[in-house]
Amino acid sequence: MTETAQHRPGAGIAFIMAGMLAISLNDMLVKQLSGAYPLHQIVFIRSAVGIVLSLGLVWVEGGLRILKTRHPFLHALRGLLVVISNMSFFAALAVAPLADVTALFFAAPLFITLLSVPILKERVGPMRLGAVLVGFSGVILMQRPWQGAESLEASRLVLLLPVLSALTYALLQLMTRKLGVSSKASALSVYIQLMFILVGALFYLVAGDGRFVDESSDPSLIFLLRAWTWPSGQDWLFLTGLGLNSAIIGYCLAQAYRQADAATVAPFEYVGLPLAVFWGWMIWGDLPDWEVWAGMALIAGSGLFVFLREQRQRRTGVRSGSRAGRV
Repeated sequence: MTETAQHRPGAGIAFIMAGMLAISLNDMLVKQLSGAYPLHQIVFIRSAVGIVLSLGLVWVEGGLRILKTRHPFLHALRGLLVVISNMSFFAALAVAPLADVTALFFAAPLFITLLSVPILKERVGPMRLGAVLVGFSGVILMQRPWQGAESLEASRLVLLLPVLSALTYALLQLMTRKLGVSSKASALSVYIQLMFILVGALFYLVAGDGRFVDESSDPSLIFLLRAWTWPSGQDWLFLTGLGLNSAIIGYCLAQAYRQADAATVAPFEYVGLPLAVFWGWMIWGDLPDWEVWAGMALIAGSGLFVFLREQRQRRTGVRSGSRAGRV
């Protein structure tokens, strides 16, 4: 296909690479802040800053009128799924290495393929089904079932949190495919940011004083429910940067899939894996062991295979949406 206004592969790849870099920075900053602030406070401040930039994009794309929707409950459900996906992913970051958590989240395309059978009534051939099973074997490998719980860096429950994140993100994507969403990308970003703000505020009202945890609690639970703390000057910069970054992520991913078709863009989302390894090594000195490297290869390889097989069968269909779900 020649490069046109409808299909500009160079621009699409540039936007998806920028988006994945922004996602990796987002995850790194959240992990960096996880030792001092509760997750719901980070999410609340990030979204309060991000919604300002998102509203600016709404104004550019048509004004406040584009925020009107005929499907408010659909958007609320989509926003709730994004919140669950993000918060379970971030809760795992407080304990587990960044590369491990990121690799497990990339099981999302496998869940999408598997769940499309009962939810969308799609047919999944034996080759794609086999690739899904190979990918899930990578998830199991990273859980190290042959080791005792005391020898694991993070508990298996913590390592299941990014798998939960992948599952809820897959449900979000399948719901979007089934019901359809006609709103502009900036409006969708505002709806999701509002949901993050609402959930963060509710967490503050219920647990903002830290009453439900103490120092003996699980580190992920402490990160989720510790008391709010007024940020230091430097941390305000990090938190503000997270908010601006969240709006940049949404814009870059939306633009990537508008500039080029999914078959061109989606494989570049897996650049998030080496970026996660890089930040983990640079900041915390973490390098994956052989189980994580092998699990990464199985998950990423099977995910790419499933996606490319799916695209071959949908040459005449509509472009699919982004698979990168953390905003």
